[in-house]
Amino acid sequence: MTAYNRIFEAVFPPPSEASQPTPKATPLLGSGGFEGFSETPLDIDWDTQDNATEQIQWERAWHIATTFLSLPSEELPPTDSDDDHDRLQGKWWKPCTREIKAAIKYLVSPESQGASIRRHQQEHSLLQWYFDEAGLRHFLQYVRPPMLKGLERDNFAQAISSLLTYLERAYTIYLHNLQIYVYPLCSGHSEEHQKVFMFKLASLFTYALPQQRINDILGEFLRQRAEAALEVQTALSNAEQRDLSDHTRIVLWKLQENGLGDSRLQKILAEVMSDVLSEHIRRTYAGEWKSQSNVTTKLRYWVENRFARFIVEVMSILSTTDARFKTGTEIVLSDVERWQEIAIGRLGILRTKELFDVVVAWKKDSKGAIEDLKRYVTTTAARTHLTNSFSEVLGRRLLQPGAATTAILQVYISIIRAFAILDPKGVLLDRVARPIRRYLRDRDDTVAIVVSSLLADSKDPSPGPDVLSELAEEMENSDDVSAQEDDDADLDFEDMEWMPDPVDAGPDYRNSKRLDVIGSLISLFETKDIFVKEFQQILGERLLRNEQNFEKEICVLDLLKVRFGEASLQACEVMLRDVLDSRRVDAVIRNDQNLAMRTRGAPYAEVHARILSHLFWPSLHDESFSIPPEISAIQARYEKGFETIKPSRKLTWLNALGQVTVHLEFDDRFITEVVQTWQASVIYAFQDNDPDDMTDDGQPVAKTVAQLMSELSMSESYVRNGLTFWVGKLVLHPSASSPDTYHVLETLPSSAQRTASGSATTLLTAAAAAGAATSAPAPAVRSEEEIMQEKMEVFWQFVVGMLTNQGAMPLTRIVMMLKVVVPGGFPFGNEELKQFLEGRVKEGRLEVAGGNYRIKA
Repeated sequence: MTAYNRIFEAVFPPPSEASQPTPKATPLLGSGGFEGFSETPLDIDWDTQDNATEQIQWERAWHIATTFLSLPSEELPPTDSDDDHDRLQGKWWKPCTREIKAAIKYLVSPESQGASIRRHQQEHSLLQWYFDEAGLRHFLQYVRPPMLKGLERDNFAQAISSLLTYLERAYTIYLHNLQIYVYPLCSGHSEEHQKVFMFKLASLFTYALPQQRINDILGEFLRQRAEAALEVQTALSNAEQRDLSDHTRIVLWKLQENGLGDSRLQKILAEVMSDVLSEHIRRTYAGEWKSQSNVTTKLRYWVENRFARFIVEVMSILSTTDARFKTGTEIVLSDVERWQEIAIGRLGILRTKELFDVVVAWKKDSKGAIEDLKRYVTTTAARTHLTNSFSEVLGRRLLQPGAATTAILQVYISIIRAFAILDPKGVLLDRVARPIRRYLRDRDDTVAIVVSSLLADSKDPSPGPDVLSELAEEMENSDDVSAQEDDDADLDFEDMEWMPDPVDAGPDYRNSKRLDVIGSLISLFETKDIFVKEFQQILGERLLRNEQNFEKEICVLDLLKVRFGEASLQACEVMLRDVLDSRRVDAVIRNDQNLAMRTRGAPYAEVHARILSHLFWPSLHDESFSIPPEISAIQARYEKGFETIKPSRKLTWLNALGQVTVHLEFDDRFITEVVQTWQASVIYAFQDNDPDDMTDDGQPVAKTVAQLMSELSMSESYVRNGLTFWVGKLVLHPSASSPDTYHVLETLPSSAQRTASGSATTLLTAAAAAGAATSAPAPAVRSEEEIMQEKMEVFWQFVVGMLTNQGAMPLTRIVMMLKVVVPGGFPFGNEELKQFLEGRVKEGRLEVAGGNYRIKA
């Protein structure tokens, strides 16, 4: 007791013992002090006391009320027993006497003197004390620990059941005495006090429990129920759907009743439904690309009749009219329409991710995916997302060194066709095509493949690895050729259909009247010289083949003349006219010289020639070798006839470019082959003019490689090529004792001989290998590498002279001096000369020291 209290009691003696206030500490229910006080008459007038007496009566009322409302220090009882009400009665739900009711009324009723005096003192609020007793003491000490253990279960259904069980029991026990004995005495403020208490209790539950774990449990529960109800993964029967719906409704109602159905659960529901929507779209519509697409129609119907109905059912429970939790959230038609637009956007994101696969599978009818995507790219943000995402996929999956040029061109063609449907204006194609076009320009074989494909036959079953049959089909199906675009096309004031460029077009965007495949490929290169030169090379190869129909070449040439101008393709037109005119000139010469008549006693030989204007043709192979005398005689007569027709011109025979139809007669077979001229000369050298003229050992005529080189004045490579070809046709066979000696196979081994003889098997194996080695025809037009190598051989003499006279030199100085001393200038750069000199280093003719080249001693 303080000194102040002792002085106060000396002046004002304390009242009698019967009027002493009870201790502020709340004793346990059933103590001796409470039993003695409980017999006090109930008709005491609590509001007629003076200040001291009122304080004593307040303390006694506080003691009586808090003792009655205090909770046992133990865990909540289970709920799975039949005598639940009886077990709660007595310990948790105590009997209330009239005295207790009077005490509670004195403490909480606004009309009482004690409550009126202390209405602004929070520490004297019975409701605040009860919240501290129920929430801060009992819940945190005896309810929260077992709830945490229940939340740790791996089974989400069991975890949420345990959570709801504890919350229901806690609310039932904590609210029982308040709702029956306390709130009715609050004189019209019971509903307000109950809202405040429930809000504080719900807030305590929210912050006392692990929210992330509860969110995970609630989210997984809603996800499982939503996926099952919407049949995202598996279909359910009607009975299963009803049972699932009833159970979901019960659980959601319990969550709402126990304070977990607030805005947090609605946010979890929004996240879950967003994921369910994306999962449904992925599972249902991924890979569904067929045209005509009805995916968007089906998706809108599903959102309106399944997705939205489930949300309405859930929100009808979460938006309860209960006085404690009233959110007032309603689902209207505009919400459903917004969800449909969100679903279309999710479908567009899916199609954007699939776009590369859609383009690759364009031949398999994947147009439906582009139709779906077209409904998505209606905003600038969506168009930007599509182009950025697709460009990133192209760089990762297509534009790689390991990808074949034909594969890249094939995908590029499909991109042109797909984006022509997706965006007819061509803005999106302009964005995504730039990295592809830039990458194709850096590939050396791009032009050759494009030109070869334009000239190829679309009906050829085996077009070859460097031919795009689809481009050949496009060439044949194009019934008109788009005109060359003028730089001032936008200034055509008479165009009544003119439209401005789209707002998201780039600064160098050009609106094309037609997004055609051929035009896009031809315009790959900024300069037309590269394309025209490659076209001239390939056209020369095709014109020199033994063909009679050149309609495809004429069509392609007309197309290129429209795009590049006639002046650029004048040489190609002369080449084509040479071949076509050669038929008429050849017929006239053969008729004048009687070349079609067969000389009696001489082997029959017929010669046709194609007369070329060598100034307009690319560099051709002109290797010389001896040909049979019968053919030389016919060529001489042919030259005479040509000089008669065109006296001012003279023929120069390019024997290496011709083709010969050879008829071979053996003891057991006849062979007819169309071969190269050197191959015909090689087999002609084995001709046995006298059938009785055999070698000494009775074998047919045999020739060595050296003999053939000498007799035919032919290079070793051509001789060996001819021998290998005829070995593959089972006409020649190398000698077992001397690999460079070949003899004629007059008769082939029989089946029994092939089975018994190992040498016969070796013969067939060698023939198969030789046939494979000479299957590809020799090119007639010399490649750029061959021409460069030939020119470099000339410049090599200058390099040898410089290094001999002036010593070691660096590469830059060698190039500088070659540009000075070579007549006409040095046409190559540093990289080409460096590559050539490195070849000489490998041959041992040069050596490099400190970046300087010198002649190797």
